[in-house]
Amino acid sequence: LLLVATPWMLVKTITAFTVAHSITLAAATLGFVEPPAPPIEAAIALSIVFLALEIFKARRGETSFTIRHPWVVAFAFGLLHGFGFASALSHAGLPPGDVPLALLFFNVGVELGQLAFVAAVLLLMRASRAFLKRLPPRAGLLPAYVIGTLGAFWLLQRLASF
Repeated sequence: LLLVATPWMLVKTITAFTVAHSITLAAATLGFVEPPAPPIEAAIALSIVFLALEIFKARRGETSFTIRHPWVVAFAFGLLHGFGFASALSHAGLPPGDVPLALLFFNVGVELGQLAFVAAVLLLMRASRAFLKRLPPRAGLLPAYVIGTLGAFWLLQRLASF
C-alpha cells in the first residue's frame, strides 16, 4: 500500500497477490506440493523486511523494479504467503472430504480479511494526512521502520526454530 502510486496500480497489486496466494494455497492444501513450513515462514518474514527496504527507497525518491512494478513482486510474495496460509489450514485437521469446501471458505475469509486491512490502512492514511503534514519529512519513514523491525523479528524467530 505504501508503494503504489495510483488506484489502478493498487487494484493490480492486490489482485496479483490474491491470485498468487490462491494458487499456492490450493496446490498445497490439495496435496500437489508439500513445501517445508520453516523455510517458507522464514521467507515470508524476509519478504516483509524486503518491503520495508523498498519503502525506504521510495521515500528517498529512488526507484526500483518493486516500485515500478509492485504487482509483479506482490505476485511473487503471494505465492509464498499462499504456502503459509496452507500450513495454517492444514493444522485444522479436516477430514479429506471437507477439504475442498474448507479451502473455498478459508480463501474467502483470507480475502475478506485482506480487504478489511486495506480499507483500514487507506482510511488511516487519509485521516492522518493533515497530522502528518505537520511532522518533519523524516517522520514519513516511521512505517518502514515499524514494518522492517517486525519483519526482522519474525525472521529471527523463524530462523531460531530451524
